[in-house]
Formats: sequence, C-alpha cells, structure tokens
Amino acid sequence: MPSYAPACHAATDAARTAAQMRARAAWVCDNAGWRSTTPAAWLRFEASAWAGAEPPRAFFTRISRFESITFTAIDTGGTARTATYTEADARPIAAGPVFRLPLPKITPDTALLLVRIAGPHSVPLLTEARIATNPVLAAEPRIDIVLLAFVMGMLVLPLLFDISFFLVLRERFVLMHAGMVAAMMVYILAAGGLVSAYVTLPVRLLAVIGPLSYALGAGLSALFLVSFLERGAQSPAMRRLTIATGWTTMLLPGFCALQLDATQAFDDAAYFVTFLPCIIVISAAVFEALLRGSRSARYIAAAWAPIIIASVERLLRGLGLHVGPASYDELLYIAVGIEVVVISLAIADRFLAIRRERDAALTEAKMLEQISTRDSLTGLMNRRAIEARFDALLAQGFDTFALVDLDRFKAINDRHGHQVGDAALVACAAALRANGDPDAMAVRLGGEEFVVLLRGPRTLERAEALRQAIPMRIAQEVPGLELPVTASMGVVMLADPARHRMTFHAFYARADALMYEAKAAGRNRMNYERLTMFTAAPESRAAGEERVA
Repeated sequence: MPSYAPACHAATDAARTAAQMRARAAWVCDNAGWRSTTPAAWLRFEASAWAGAEPPRAFFTRISRFESITFTAIDTGGTARTATYTEADARPIAAGPVFRLPLPKITPDTALLLVRIAGPHSVPLLTEARIATNPVLAAEPRIDIVLLAFVMGMLVLPLLFDISFFLVLRERFVLMHAGMVAAMMVYILAAGGLVSAYVTLPVRLLAVIGPLSYALGAGLSALFLVSFLERGAQSPAMRRLTIATGWTTMLLPGFCALQLDATQAFDDAAYFVTFLPCIIVISAAVFEALLRGSRSARYIAAAWAPIIIASVERLLRGLGLHVGPASYDELLYIAVGIEVVVISLAIADRFLAIRRERDAALTEAKMLEQISTRDSLTGLMNRRAIEARFDALLAQGFDTFALVDLDRFKAINDRHGHQVGDAALVACAAALRANGDPDAMAVRLGGEEFVVLLRGPRTLERAEALRQAIPMRIAQEVPGLELPVTASMGVVMLADPARHRMTFHAFYARADALMYEAKAAGRNRMNYERLTMFTAAPESRAAGEERVA
C-alpha cells in the first residue's frame, strides 16, 4: 500500500492561513530547514503524487505532542474542505510510534492538500508525516512488530536474571541494570508502538512515555557504570562527573520529555541537546576504564557502542540535521537487545568474580579466626577461644574442668633448650586429644598449662587416664630426656550445670588451687573437687565438696 510524503514544508507564525500558504514561494521543497520551534508548521501534498491511483483518505505520522492539526483540501476550482483535530482525536496504530487522523474528502478535482500543525513538539512529527489510503498497511513495513516482540523477549530474561542475582548478591549495580532494562522495555512498548497492538492509549500519554523512559534509562546507565566498574577503574573526578551526569540526564531530558505547552518553543531541541553530555561523559568514562585495565569496561564497551551509535543517529534525526526513514529506529531497538544480552553476560562474569573474591575472603577470615583462636604450636584451642565459648560449652554439658600443668617443665627448657621443650608440649597436646573423644576438649592456656573440658559418664576417670598418658607420650616422641615428664591436675566437677552456672575464671581459680595442692603433695597426681549447689538458708552449708588427693 503506497504512502505519499509531503512535497514541501514551511514554518510560520500562528496567524498564517491556508489561503496565504497556497503560493509556492512560501515553501521549502527539500529536506533542509525542518523546524518544530515555531507556533505552526505546514506540510504541502500535491495531487500529482497520487495521480491515477486511489486517493488518500488518512494522515499518519510519528507520535508526538501538538495542539491541533488542520487539513485543507483545495480543488482546482478553488473549493476548499477543512477538518481540524486535537490530540484527543488522534488514534495510535500498531505500526510503530504512529498515530492517524482522517482526511477531508479527496476528490479527482483536488489539486492540493495543506496540513497545518499547531504547536509541534518534534521534528520527526513533520519529517515522517505521510498520507495513504490505509495508513496501517502503509506504515507496517516501517517497524517490524515481530522484531519488537523478539527484543522484548530478550529484555524479559535479563530482568529476571537481575532479580535472581540481586537475591544473591545484594549489589547496587544489579538494581541499576534492572532499572535500565525496565526503562528500555517501556521505551520499546511506547516508542515502538508495540503497546498499541494490545491497548489504546492517548497520544498525549504515548508521546511522553517513550522519550521519558529513554531519559531515565540513559541516566540509570551512568549510575550503573559507576557501581559496576571495579574499584580503581575510575578516577575520583570521573566518578563524580559520571554520577552528576546520570542524575542530570534523568532530570533535564526527562523534563523536556514532558512536552509541556509552555516549553513547546525549545523542548524538542533541548531534549536531544541535553543528551550530548551523557553520551560524551559515558564514552569518556568507559575509555578511561579501558585504559586502566578494567575487565568490566570491555563488556560495557562492546554492549554500549551499538546503542551509542544508534542514539547519535536518532539525535541527529530528532534535531532535523539528518532526515531518514523511521525504519532507522529498528537499529536502536536491535542495539538495546544487544546491550542487555552483553551486559547480562558481564554481570554473570562479575558475579563469578565477586563469588571468588568472597570465597577467598571467607577462607582468609576462617584462617585468621583459626590463627586467633588456635595455639600456633600445638593446634589446640587457646585461652581466648575457650573463654569466648565457655558459657555455650557449659550449656552443652561440659561440666568437668581439668587443669593440667607439666611438672618441672622449666628444667627441660634449661637443660635441653626450648626446641625440646616445645616438642614436649606438642607431645602433651597429642596425649590429651589422642583418643578423639568428642566429649573431651583440650585447650592450651599458655606455657605448660592445659585445660581439658569433659562431659558424659566417668569424667573423673577419663581425666585421670589422660593425665597418665602424658608421660608415656612425651617419652615416646621426645627421646633423650633424663627423667619422665609428669603432670599434675586439678579437677572441678559441677553437679548440675543446667541450674547453676560458673564462669571460666571461677572454674580456673578452683582448679588452679587444686592443681597446686597436688604439686605440693608430691606432683604427678590429681586433686579434684565436686561442687553441689543447695538452696538452703544462708546459715546452712552452701556447698558440699568432696576432696581426694
């Protein structure tokens, strides 16, 4: 189905009439000088264009805001038929970002059709204007609806991808990219005309949604760039500039996208001009990051190069510096699809990198924790660790506290050196944990002093067995000692730890006193105390104790 472009165009003040515009001298009959900043724009269609064919019945053009459109069909005899419409009369069609209006009757005698567009807000509203018998069939090849649906499908998956990643990563750049994808989906639905295939929205609304969503998406892309690039990929000055550009792009072009009546004289040009800083700054930021060796910047450069090129073409067309068919918009939609796919791959790559970094950090943290809670010589828990966990261990039933001290250990260091002394300490630790008893936990407090916490049956007998194993283990692993290395032990048992709690320091103080009593009694022995708590009056005995030396 053929469509017919205007032969000439003109820009005038609001007072100019159709009768005054009949003369050809008032017109520009080439693709130069398109303007949307004047009160009225005129289009001239001549009957010679459709001579011998079925006359046109409808007018269609790119969706944009305007005050009114007046059609004047002039016959060769001077008869004129006029029809005037407002935005509310326009009907969007699912053939791209296009709306249509009916023409006054075009007869075989019609020589000229003049179109007056009052308060135009967009140059493409003028350059892409056409008349046809059936505008839907004429416009359909301009925007491939199947392509738009395919691109929309490409956008849905990355959006779900971002949501899934955010549940794992909780990184800001994932939210920024999700916002970008959502903005591009709205842009394609509105600016691509895909939404008109499902629901009829007012032209006034569609005219704002498309450019506004693009401004929001462009601004979010700058903020995404800042949060996505690795640390050190941007200089502080470039980082601040990129953030400021992101917010400025959402505010300034976003305001111009509203196409208010009061801003008609400048909002079209201002919308595109205010995009220039965003394009320049983002390009410079990516280039700087590439020079700094950023891996993420490589993905971004590959993803954003097509969309930047397509955006520049759309900018030049929007300013009237370049006139091209609306089918060029398909380049932008394809570029958007490429962008989200490549950036999704970049996010996946970054996800793996962050996972590796976090795994390494967790491993390092565990190593540091182990270093801070383990004795470096024996591998046993140290005093810091046992003090931190003591209440929990007591609640788990470790009700027996056995304090172990090697007898005359200083003499070993003095006679054989600290290296032999260290070997004796390692052998002592091995003896205390030799049987792998899950109900016995050995700790090195420092020097030649150890603690064994026990729970379960026969804790006293098990503690004594561990003490007696120490001399044999040291003799086996540290040959050349003149005398056996024995150990003295003080043991405190709490009868009901669930009801009566004691602090580590209280246990230690009692066990230490018992252990020194054992040393005073001749060393190489155990001294123990069993504590039973009562709820009797203060004058009664508060604790029962049983001592065996």
